[in-house]
Amino acid sequence: MNDGLGDWPEPIGAYNAAVDFVDRNVAEGRGDKLAFIDPKRSLTYRQLQARSNRFTNALPRLGIGRERRIMMIMLDTCEFPVVFWGAIKAGVVAIPINTLLTLEQWKFMIEDSRADAVVISGDLLARARPVLDDISARRHLHVIVSDGGPGPRDIAIDDLLAGSSEDAEAAPTNADETAFWLYSSGSTGNPKGTRHVHSSPYWSARSYGLGILGMRTEDVNYSVAKLFFAYGLGNGMNFPMAVGATTVLYPDRVTPDVALSIMREHNPTVFYCVPTLYAALLAHPELGPGAGSNRLRICSSAGEALPDDVGRRWQEKVGIEILDGIGSTEMLHIFCSNRTGQVRYGSSGVPLPNYEAKIVDDDGKVLGPGEIGELVIKGPTASEGYWNQRARSRRTFAGEWTHTGDKYRVDEDGYYWCCGRTDDMFKVSGIWVSPFEVESALITHPAVLEAAVIGREDTDGLLKPKAFIILKAGHVASDKLLDELKEHVKVKAGMWKYPRWVEVRTELPKTATGKIQRFKLRAEDHPSSS
Repeated sequence: MNDGLGDWPEPIGAYNAAVDFVDRNVAEGRGDKLAFIDPKRSLTYRQLQARSNRFTNALPRLGIGRERRIMMIMLDTCEFPVVFWGAIKAGVVAIPINTLLTLEQWKFMIEDSRADAVVISGDLLARARPVLDDISARRHLHVIVSDGGPGPRDIAIDDLLAGSSEDAEAAPTNADETAFWLYSSGSTGNPKGTRHVHSSPYWSARSYGLGILGMRTEDVNYSVAKLFFAYGLGNGMNFPMAVGATTVLYPDRVTPDVALSIMREHNPTVFYCVPTLYAALLAHPELGPGAGSNRLRICSSAGEALPDDVGRRWQEKVGIEILDGIGSTEMLHIFCSNRTGQVRYGSSGVPLPNYEAKIVDDDGKVLGPGEIGELVIKGPTASEGYWNQRARSRRTFAGEWTHTGDKYRVDEDGYYWCCGRTDDMFKVSGIWVSPFEVESALITHPAVLEAAVIGREDTDGLLKPKAFIILKAGHVASDKLLDELKEHVKVKAGMWKYPRWVEVRTELPKTATGKIQRFKLRAEDHPSSS
């Protein structure tokens, strides 16, 4: 291999990712090295191996065999890697999902995946109970509680593991065999089960963890993005585990105060964040050199485009560059990134080792420097397709090339610059937001007749939802009503999707067939965007 990243053997043929990422660390003498730290406990690589092996051995006792699926609704604690790698070693497909989603979305994913079991954090159990009971009433579903008190029909994970051996034989999986899914949102309709193979964590770690971050065994990693995200999964597991490094996990919502507290306590060397929180941290009075860590050497950003001003101010105040990049659930992690000492703020950098990129027009013609088109990417971590969504799979995965849905241009030096989306989607705090979802939530309120949602930049240049609404007869706009609508969306669609601004109108721009023309609202709201 000529990428200059060492002699880590490429996975070909018979290969199990858990053997590579868990067992190899123990075999190479890193068994006593700390792998994970959360606020309540820690795991060395040897302890992780023993506990994940117990989970591997427990699954057959539940009747869950190779190629079956388990859903993970789990907070970021030491139990997450135990379940994830334990399932993969057994040849069982692990499916981590967003803990912030609505009950309806959780229900869809459990049903869509046909999961035989749900492993859930105790703190989420009461919230999920209506969905779990509803599904269990119609078919057999194991509910495994990873911490806290289980219900009478649930299984406590400690009880499940107690009868298992700490030695486990890996399922004879193949490098091209499905290992795990991640659900990806769409502009309309339901989420898509994105299937990734056993070799994908290897290639992601090799290309970004080693190729961009220069991951080292002595590194301590802290990621604001949670493990159920593609970005967080690489940050918190694949990259550090590739070399036997350590990861700090935090299960709850991360505020600037929390992030700085963790930085001061654990002194991470690698910090992964999203632009929204970078901007919030810059406004914090206690932010200073190293962002609280006396060992910080590198900062990563993804999830949404990093505004040029945020990157420059961070580097001036903290003293560390932010390496911004673009990735996707479909490609597992970042595939195009800035590099240390070569940062161009405002850009997404250049393709990673082992990846290629190009800009194409609507007819698939490759465009030249400065021309705006869709970014398509070729690389070894591309998903093998969406579960049970053939048409969408064929549109997104065209042979070796994956269509990102992002509008980009490339400059003469090969740096890629984001120009928006090919559709109306936008990201908030690194999470895709569909205008359709927010609009659908708004019109369920008794005061709202119609709604349209766009992305609008806040004072830091980050996109947030803005809603335009038409009120039903008898309702009058007021600060109280507008605040009520924001809270309504939080409950119906998700905490991060609520509109930061709500504008009441008497009509909305539409096509002749009645479709809302969001591009006109964007142009009216910010004329330069047209």
